[in-house]
Amino acid sequence: MKENSIALLAGLLFGLGLGVSQMIDRDRVLGFLDVTGVWDPTLLFVLGGAVGVTVIAFRFVLRRSHPIWIDKFYLPTKTDIDRPLVIGAAIFGVGWGISGYCPGPAITALVLGIWNPVLFVLALIAGSLTYKSLSQR
Repeated sequence: MKENSIALLAGLLFGLGLGVSQMIDRDRVLGFLDVTGVWDPTLLFVLGGAVGVTVIAFRFVLRRSHPIWIDKFYLPTKTDIDRPLVIGAAIFGVGWGISGYCPGPAITALVLGIWNPVLFVLALIAGSLTYKSLSQR
């Protein structure tokens, strides 16, 4: 129960950060991707802040033998770049470029009461279930 509570708190904090930085506004994200038009660099500053905090914080966090509330770190172990990774990254990038959403901001944007994030999340679920079905064959 403690792990789920911490995960919920982290998710709420992440969603709040997305809302405050306006990264749930698809027009702002699409403006960042429009490098030949009216470019909006806001996302670059948000990304830079996040990477800066991560680079500094992980130096201290990963020195610990384990996280504060659980027994071990769950870090990625896969290091090779394979075909599914490249294809998945390409699909993610195209979807992000078309819709202006990636999963975190889309889920957070559900509170706005507009249809764009709802349609994105439904498409995300459909795509995830399709992949799960195809990958099990």
